[in-house]
Formats: sequence, C-alpha cells, structure tokens
Amino acid sequence: MNKSKVIVSLDYSNAKQALDFCQKVNPMDCRIKVGKELFTAEGPKLIEKLRKLDYEIFLDLKYHDIPNTVAKACRVALDLDIWMLNIHASGGRKMMEAAHQTIEKYGSENKPLLIAVTVLTSISSNDLAELGINNSVNKQVVSLATMAKDIGLDGVVCSGVEVRELRKKLGDNFCFVTPGVRLEDSVNDDQKRIITPIDAIRAGSDYLVIGRPITESTDPINVLNSINNSINALD
Repeated sequence: MNKSKVIVSLDYSNAKQALDFCQKVNPMDCRIKVGKELFTAEGPKLIEKLRKLDYEIFLDLKYHDIPNTVAKACRVALDLDIWMLNIHASGGRKMMEAAHQTIEKYGSENKPLLIAVTVLTSISSNDLAELGINNSVNKQVVSLATMAKDIGLDGVVCSGVEVRELRKKLGDNFCFVTPGVRLEDSVNDDQKRIITPIDAIRAGSDYLVIGRPITESTDPINVLNSINNSINALD
C-alpha cells in the first residue's frame, strides 16, 4: 500500500518526458498528477500507460462549467480508473452536487476521490478584489471548503497556509491536498501562498503536490527520497 504523502506534478509537455521520469521512480514512493498541459498533449492514452506502471493518478483538470457538463466529464473520467480528480468549488453548489452524485452513482468500489479547488495558490486578496470578491483569501477558502464538505466531497485543494484552520473546523475525515509546496532552497515561481513540506504536514495536510522542485532537479529521485524521509521522520 502506498503511504507516501507526495504527489509529483508531471510538469512535462509530452508523454516521453513523463514516462522517462516515472520509469525511474518507484510508484510506492509517490503518486503522480497529470494536469492540463500534459493531458491536452497526450490524452487518455497516457493515463493508461501510467496505470500500467502501477501509479495512482490524480487527474488535475479542475472542471468548472455548468453542472450537466461537469457531471458528464466526471462520468468519462471514471473510465480512466484514476485515484483522484478535482473540480473548482467556485463553480457553485449545484455544480459540485452534480459531480458528487455522478461519482456516487457510477463509481465502482474503487471510485476516485473527488476534491474541490478552493482558491488557487497564485491568487492573493487583491486578485479576489479585482474579481469582485470582498472576502480575504482565508475567508473565501474556508467558505468554499465548508460548502464542499457539506455536499459530501472527499476533500479540497488549499494552501498550507489555510490548512491548519480548516483541519480544526472540518475535522479529520476530510482530505486536504496542498499545492504550492516549495523546498527551502527553491524559487517561488508564480506561487504566492507557499509552504515547505514539513510545515504543510505539521499543519494538517494529507497530500503535498510538488512539481518543479522535483521534476526540474538534476537528481529528482534523491530529492523525492529526501522529502519522503523528512516527512516520515515526523511520525
């Protein structure tokens, strides 16, 4: 059973790069995330190849559309036999309900976890204000996460900055996936609300999405092992 808390974001533009990385790594040492760029380039065939390598896959397409469209997308995603998929909480209650009902109705015993993106880690309170949202980032995250749990979703995507408060408010039986994770010596890139792996786990995150600090490293296997070891040392 895979006990790693690390989800490696395959920040690649083609299947060859992604498969080259995954063939070097033990699938028991991480899970993997396939996002918009890679999925758009390679599609479901890549998911099938990654599954044959025994990886648990987080399909990160952040569905955000009218309820019927999102429900149909989730129905198709079930055929990919993935571990996790996500939707945007800002799509609203009806959209999240439609996605949840589809997963519950058509999902098998091994149905994927359905989580909702709260506020992207590249977004600040100023960005929300420009969108006409008067809440601070923290209040907006709490509001969306609370709605997601009320609907019955398995968890949310949120910054490690917010996860401690959310864990206290929403309890232990709710999954928190934290992107924007950076190592102490990493650059921030386009992320604004970042956190280190150890701090995120201490705050209450269940899984850490880590991309460029691993995939762009000259020794990605060593970096992954180092992260896993540092997290395991907390137990």
